[in-house]
Amino acid sequence: MAISSELSKDSDLFVPDSRRAWTRLAVAVLIGSLGSVGMWSVVVALPVVQVDFGASRGTASLAFTMLMLGFGSGAVLTGKITDRYGIVTAIGLGIGILGLGYVVAGMSTSIWHFILVHFAIGLSSSATFGPLMAEASHWFDRYRGLAVAVAASGNYIGGAIWPPLVNFGIEQLGWRTTHIALGIFTAVAMTLALIVLRLLMGAGGQRDHENAAPPRVDLRISTNALTAILSLAAIACCVAMSMPQVHIVAYCSDLGYGVARGAEMLSLMLGFGIISRIGSGFLADKIGGIRTLLIGSVAQGTALLFYLFFDGLTSLYVISAMFGLFQGGIVPSYAIIVREAMPASEAATRVGIVIFASVFGMSFGGWVSGAIFDATGSYMAAFANGLAWNALNIGIMLLLLMRARQRLAMA
Repeated sequence: MAISSELSKDSDLFVPDSRRAWTRLAVAVLIGSLGSVGMWSVVVALPVVQVDFGASRGTASLAFTMLMLGFGSGAVLTGKITDRYGIVTAIGLGIGILGLGYVVAGMSTSIWHFILVHFAIGLSSSATFGPLMAEASHWFDRYRGLAVAVAASGNYIGGAIWPPLVNFGIEQLGWRTTHIALGIFTAVAMTLALIVLRLLMGAGGQRDHENAAPPRVDLRISTNALTAILSLAAIACCVAMSMPQVHIVAYCSDLGYGVARGAEMLSLMLGFGIISRIGSGFLADKIGGIRTLLIGSVAQGTALLFYLFFDGLTSLYVISAMFGLFQGGIVPSYAIIVREAMPASEAATRVGIVIFASVFGMSFGGWVSGAIFDATGSYMAAFANGLAWNALNIGIMLLLLMRARQRLAMA
């Protein structure tokens, strides 16, 4: 009887879709919102840092490139740590690196010092994105798609909150003091939130994938082949996605609207992205991850097209909101596909690989858009470049969907 009672106590920690699962998810979103500061602060600081160090737009954009390379590398590393040691260990390591990285960034003596330290900031931020999505997928069965999308929304909640706060800090205190303050605040706040998550998970929840539901979709594609296909698609969509997200602040500054207006547009874009991410989760639970991703990619391309024809202040606010509403569910859809078709025991690692591909696309896209601007003196060619990459993503996902249908028909 004692053994039975103990087993029941432990199993309560892993009941899918339970109240405890939703509570864990809420804390995970808080952690993701705090940790995502590393993704968005550089976008706001880019014009100020560029002027302070007397660098070109392309050179300054390399800070975002290094950030995304660190984020991608960290997605794989923290994914492996999560699969082996648990999400608490992975996030704990990330917190320490994030706090230290911001303090060092604030003390940068050259533009290259500032650029290089963003690799560490990106690596630490990765622990609060891909691994959290994979972990959330283990806590839910019926609402798995929604849970993954909600977990990913922490990144966009932070994106809606951090840009105006960072801009305010830079205006009032300067970019150096603002970075140091960000490092101290996020380290303390995330540590407290992580303690709460650890208490909710309990000792038996170190590796929740051991009790997770099995894959529900058989695409009849090897795990490695599907990972490669999803990675290529992720690169393509994120090159397109990076143009507005990385350069909207600088674009508004060049148009004469000011950095503050650009920060507001970025915040608006990411705020509407939260709606898109949650909506995509509902949709994925109905039609699956592949179809959800395809719909988001087509919609993202439509919004990019509008940027080519409208550059008025009101128009840019509207298009930025549309862009966020259209593309917010794309990246979580990759995690949903991974969880639908791959073993739970390696979900965090596989999600990490695809996230690495996506951030490679974001980093390359952020840099190439700046380089195109330096070469042409305009962002129009950069928007056209994003559209071409977006078309590639649509083609890849259509082929994957056609292959899945054909194999299902053969079954």
